[in-house]
Amino acid sequence: MTASVPLRVPAPEPVPAAGAAPKVSFVSLGCPKALVDSERIITQLRAEGYELARKHDGADVVIVNTCGFLDSAKAESLSAIGEAMAENGKVIVTGCMGAEPDEIRERFPDVLAITGPQAYESVVAAVHRAVPPAHDPFLDLVPPQGVKLTPRHYAYLKISEGCNNRCSFCIIPKLRGDLVSRPAGDVLREAERLVRAGVKELLVISQDTSAYGVDLKYQASLWRDREVRTRFFDLANELGSLGAWVRLHYVYPYPHVDEVIGLMAEGKVLPYLDVPFQHASPAVLKAMRRPGNQAKTLERIRAWRETAPDLAIRSTFIVGFPGETEADFSLLLDWLREARIDRAGCFKYEPVAGALANDIAAPVAKEVKEERWHRFMRAQQEISATKLAAKLGKRLPVIIDEPGASAAKGRSKYDAPEIDGAVHVASRRPLRQGDIVMVKIERADAYDLHGVAV
Repeated sequence: MTASVPLRVPAPEPVPAAGAAPKVSFVSLGCPKALVDSERIITQLRAEGYELARKHDGADVVIVNTCGFLDSAKAESLSAIGEAMAENGKVIVTGCMGAEPDEIRERFPDVLAITGPQAYESVVAAVHRAVPPAHDPFLDLVPPQGVKLTPRHYAYLKISEGCNNRCSFCIIPKLRGDLVSRPAGDVLREAERLVRAGVKELLVISQDTSAYGVDLKYQASLWRDREVRTRFFDLANELGSLGAWVRLHYVYPYPHVDEVIGLMAEGKVLPYLDVPFQHASPAVLKAMRRPGNQAKTLERIRAWRETAPDLAIRSTFIVGFPGETEADFSLLLDWLREARIDRAGCFKYEPVAGALANDIAAPVAKEVKEERWHRFMRAQQEISATKLAAKLGKRLPVIIDEPGASAAKGRSKYDAPEIDGAVHVASRRPLRQGDIVMVKIERADAYDLHGVAV
């Protein structure tokens, strides 16, 4: 479960062309997996000679990649579509909300086309119908790594689509289908192109990263001069040989994840795991239909930290799930204090249209959800502050996100972009975006670190 991140795609510098190139304005909403979908669409359109417009009213057509996971995300998507219709009038809608187009058609009957998630060809075909490409093969140059919407120094690497889990609060399988893994060779070739283009950090994403390859029966595929199995450990091991930071997201706590912790201890991948635990009460987890042996998560976390003592774990949790009692919530807080998660996000449960959870039990009162959310965040803030204080005096490698002549902002290997904390760096020399510098930590607060480049 992730928060929606709106992104109005910036236009690159104009490419000279023999004639006027058609222009597309693009809005990308939702999680990093949707962002990768947007990158693929834009890469294809740029390869065909389209340019990206900075504003809707300067474009020939607008594409809105929607998020439909929560009601609040749907409202944000509908607002973005409305803005595009008002400013331009020629709008193509894609993404998760496009899987159920009736609500969009009812509000905006004049949109040009609506496609579901991962429907790259359909989106491009709709653009062709709206404004045919003015293709010039001599001038329309697209870099081999494709067009990226993230900063140059990091990139999301999506290894699969869809999900085989049937969590009661989630409709992702309905929107995106069952798990479809990319062959390991394809993923590794993409990762290699990204690293060659200057990417310093690869963020591995999917709906269930631990399940990678199960649909292909872990079939091997060719990469370089050898066969690599389409399996979580094998992929992580090979990615770790490319010379970039490798960060693993959306990892469910299955037993075979233990193997990957060994790679962290060896320094091949970052000692960081994004594990969507969602809750700790057995009753709530059962109602959520969460996969994996949730009863043994504390035991597994202890074993992971024995293997990789500097492992950082981030997670997301839901409070106010239908039927959640005060006892369930108290158990969650006790679990949190024992697990000592490094970073945690918390969501107040929102009913999702079509989700089984809506009918499991009576909803938790809004004011109770709010009160539990604040208690959760206070508990996690104390844990985070203690964890960060333990880093005082240490020297940590930091990747710079926001450069500066004497002060910059970056992240340690324990923090992912946009969702975790930051390291504020003072420096006697100018620091550039993408630099990885050693920083001595001098101060810590509840969420961030402060230090000096050495």
